[in-house]
Amino acid sequence: MNLHGLSILEFPRVIDIVAGHASSDLGGARVRSLSPSHDAAWLESEHARVAAVRSFVTGEEPWHPSPLVDVVASLKRLRVEGIALPPTELVGIGTVLGSSRQTDIALRDPRRAAVARAVLASLVGRLFSSKSLEDRIGRVLNDDATLRDDASPALRRIRRELRAAYGELIRLLESAMQRLDPAQRVGDMSVTLRNGRYVIPIRREARVSVGGIVHDTSATGATLFVEPPAAVEFGNRMRELDSEELEEVARILRELSDEIRPHRDALLESIDALVELDSLYARARFAIAFGCAASILVPSTAGFSIIDGRHPLLLAQGREVVPFDLSMDPAERTLLVSGPNTGGKTVLLKAIGLLSALAQSGVPAPAGPESRLPMFDDVFADVGDEQSIEASLSTFSAHLKNLSEILRAATPGSLVLIDELGSGTDPLEGAALGWAILEELTRRGTFTVATTHLGTLKDLATNEPGVVNASLQFDSTALAPTYRLIKGVPGRSYGLAIARRLSLSEQVIARAEERLPEQERDMAALIGRLEQQESELAQREREAQTILDDARSRIADVVRREHDVGARERAAEKESRREARRYLLDARAEIERTIKDLKRQGANTIDEVGRAAR
Repeated sequence: MNLHGLSILEFPRVIDIVAGHASSDLGGARVRSLSPSHDAAWLESEHARVAAVRSFVTGEEPWHPSPLVDVVASLKRLRVEGIALPPTELVGIGTVLGSSRQTDIALRDPRRAAVARAVLASLVGRLFSSKSLEDRIGRVLNDDATLRDDASPALRRIRRELRAAYGELIRLLESAMQRLDPAQRVGDMSVTLRNGRYVIPIRREARVSVGGIVHDTSATGATLFVEPPAAVEFGNRMRELDSEELEEVARILRELSDEIRPHRDALLESIDALVELDSLYARARFAIAFGCAASILVPSTAGFSIIDGRHPLLLAQGREVVPFDLSMDPAERTLLVSGPNTGGKTVLLKAIGLLSALAQSGVPAPAGPESRLPMFDDVFADVGDEQSIEASLSTFSAHLKNLSEILRAATPGSLVLIDELGSGTDPLEGAALGWAILEELTRRGTFTVATTHLGTLKDLATNEPGVVNASLQFDSTALAPTYRLIKGVPGRSYGLAIARRLSLSEQVIARAEERLPEQERDMAALIGRLEQQESELAQREREAQTILDDARSRIADVVRREHDVGARERAAEKESRREARRYLLDARAEIERTIKDLKRQGANTIDEVGRAAR
């Protein structure tokens, strides 16, 4: 799509908001590289992948990308044999290896939705991980990119000797300071480092008696920084050990770089997959934050339906946004929106274009789940003042230049957005020009959305098939916009009504009304009646909805009471069964006790009879 049209829509600003939801700079940059496409297969794949990631983000175990470091340039340098990467870049490669491994495990987790895993399988399959190489980097380097002492036996020995030599050198220098006479001392006596050598400060007068090598002087020249003769040997030994350490560090880094080199291409592929996953993650998070349903794209020539559409920049500002609904049949090619200023016509104009541009870039758009968004091959826009001093163009001339380009390039599959059509010149000529332009675009089959204040253009819908009037509702009592889109009804300017509300002379207003052409007055009266009917219908719908809500609430109360009664009955029945069971168990126990007592009494009687017989 042409960049001018997308710029007018403020598409880059919206994409930047989407990119802000990425977890890495690389992921954000990948989002910013998105642009509208009309490749249906690619769009279907992109939206399926965003939906899959969205299900992972909102699942029982929410997923978020692992850390991602940009080491692409580092890996490309590894093409040169023998090159050694610096520690920071090697740590970055270790981070990438860890992220690839963790991402692979997370996205293959069988507890996640099988369909979503299948959609992302090809992307996950590009992830390269090597636990052994990751651990190897971890054994050599700390997280702050310093080499570990145990990176090699030689490095361990060198650093141990360095620490010992350093300790002995500091002890020797401190001892030398203690032996100085008070006249040889300076105010701040401490061991310091000058030109890579450890020295002590002395007064200039003590130079001959102290001896050694002078490595620096103070700004005033009164203090010398001296390496005493006894410290020179230890200093030389430390320089030797420093050199050995540098050589061993270089060898270790070169060896580690050689181990990574064979996996360079696999790591580059893995980074690209991680960046793509972060791009999908950013789009999924944007969709969640802005209430975007899964996008369904249809050819613009087949008609479309935008339900609950919202302008993303208004949502980003945290403002209360009135959603709009707009359905267009295949035969309806031009939507002419009229009405007063401050009614939101320009916002609507841009929102229609933005929703499609976002969806065609693989980003869910702020629209409801039943929406069918149109897919355009290009977008052309003439919105706002584009006066050019350099080109010596007036605002009207700039508009004509844009409109000429639109008429030259727009196709039946394009979207054309024109704000304030016919303005900037004589109203009669402006209306005639606007009429001809809309007529041409409509007959060409280009989908066009135009806003206007010119009453004459509102008649176009009755004369040209494919043109539909629309307005953004305006509260005629409060003289304030409601931002509700009404298709099929043109809007009024409300200029005289607003003038009356602002206490302009009634006599002046009356004369102004008399000077309105009869056709304009009739049109205004007709629109007023239509708006009144629309208002009454809306009021009836609200009343009907209130009655419906009340009925639903009452039904819910009845259902709840029935449920409570049923629950109490079930509880009572359960308690009755429990009581009956307890009664039976008690009766059975009583019977068993009685039988035992009878048996015991019978046995006693037999014993007594037996004793009597003897």
